[in-house]
Amino acid sequence: MTAAATTVHALIERQAREQPHAVYARATESEQHIAYGELARACRRVSAVLRGLGMEPGDTVSVVMPNGLQTLRLLLGAMHGGFRVNPVNLLSQPEQMHYVLSHSDCRLVCVAPEWESRVRGIVEAFDRPVELIVVDPEGDALPGEEEAAADVPPPSPDAVALLMYTSGTTGNPKGVMLTQRNLAANAHAISEEHGLRPSDRVLAVLPLYHINAFTVTMLAPLAHGGSLAMPPKFSAGRFWEQATQTQCSWINVVPTMISYLLEGPKPPLAQTLSIRFCRSASAALPPEHLRAFEQMFGIGIVETMGLTETAAPSFSNPMNPAARKLGSVGRASGCMAGVVDAQLAAVPDGTTGELVIRGPNVMLGYYKNEEATRASFTPDGWLRTGDLGHRDEDGFFFVTGRIKELIIKGGENIAPREIDEALLKHPAVLEAASVGVPDRHYGQEIGVCIVLREGCACTEEQLREFATTALGRYKSPGHYRFVKDLPRGPSGKVQRLKLMPLFEA
Repeated sequence: MTAAATTVHALIERQAREQPHAVYARATESEQHIAYGELARACRRVSAVLRGLGMEPGDTVSVVMPNGLQTLRLLLGAMHGGFRVNPVNLLSQPEQMHYVLSHSDCRLVCVAPEWESRVRGIVEAFDRPVELIVVDPEGDALPGEEEAAADVPPPSPDAVALLMYTSGTTGNPKGVMLTQRNLAANAHAISEEHGLRPSDRVLAVLPLYHINAFTVTMLAPLAHGGSLAMPPKFSAGRFWEQATQTQCSWINVVPTMISYLLEGPKPPLAQTLSIRFCRSASAALPPEHLRAFEQMFGIGIVETMGLTETAAPSFSNPMNPAARKLGSVGRASGCMAGVVDAQLAAVPDGTTGELVIRGPNVMLGYYKNEEATRASFTPDGWLRTGDLGHRDEDGFFFVTGRIKELIIKGGENIAPREIDEALLKHPAVLEAASVGVPDRHYGQEIGVCIVLREGCACTEEQLREFATTALGRYKSPGHYRFVKDLPRGPSGKVQRLKLMPLFEA
């Protein structure tokens, strides 16, 4: 058995040698596609263009582009050549985008035409020269790309390949440094965990500036020789048709997308028969939504969880539906995981504490932020996730919330997810997100924001009565706000702390 590849460069080259004519990626809206042999040649050409612009291996290339086959070529070509890619979140506020482009020390920005003027305005104000090239996400080549290009020495497994900024709820985002080894290790772990084969194709609807899409839909196929089908963006109305027309065998989504698909029309059985499983990640999936999805579409959901700091997935439920545990993020996958108390000591199974992770997928650290890097690791080298939860006797992990988001009412710890899930059982509630609201008697009272299902009506009084029955008086929210949608980060996680202003008197 061949040794596992330890760089993105090696993953690409192996598939190009073993199956040069097999398709790696195809567009959903056209006949455009990239075969593995062509991918390796394209990576050399992309790398040559970057070197021609004065870039050297280890330099940062920022990418401000939506999904497209050219976006794939660019990201993979830069990493193949030993450069550090920095995919920029297109949903960033202008000041956040300015911060990321400035802090990343990028020497070059590849930008889609519609983003050119905004990005040019940002980089022209910098006190360092930044090259800017305009790239069509669906184009065939970069400006200045030539047909033939020589390979260059491959990057070291320990070279930083990805600089991805996390969307913090407060303060500036932090730049997570992931090495070639981190990314290759997780590509292998994902493929093995889900039993993926060369015949498997995933519908890649998540944006590539999102760690889940970057590692699960772009890199994992390189490990098992599979492929991906890429729409320009997620569309609940076109989703099943796109998956069928491109012969996808699995789908990779976040809980928000699952809720949109549940609200949409039920597709004909023929459009879902070929899909082996649905992988849900990045945020907690309410059990009610999981059951409803499986019942409506007849596709089993594998619930997983990970962080940008762990190159995406670190936990996964088993592929066998009978072996999974509803409400659990699964067992450690491709790494080791544990639970510690406030003093960072390991706690027994069944005890709530902070989840910690150790393994080949864990980041090198935060870029230019030694203090935050030190604070994120225990003295003996485990990554602190900031997630509260416990492990059961079978090794399954259950996440109850973020430490920073824990509601402490009258000295009792209350996990926001417990409140959310109780309210989601009400037939009129599409989404619920609870948060701790300052209270002079209890320290904190429970506030909850509610998104109602389209066409449904429900009063605060009705919800109060429902919550009291489901949760008891003490854990029932004291404050309700009805909203049209919830603030979310790029991974689909609800940014609870952004709800706080809604409860200010």
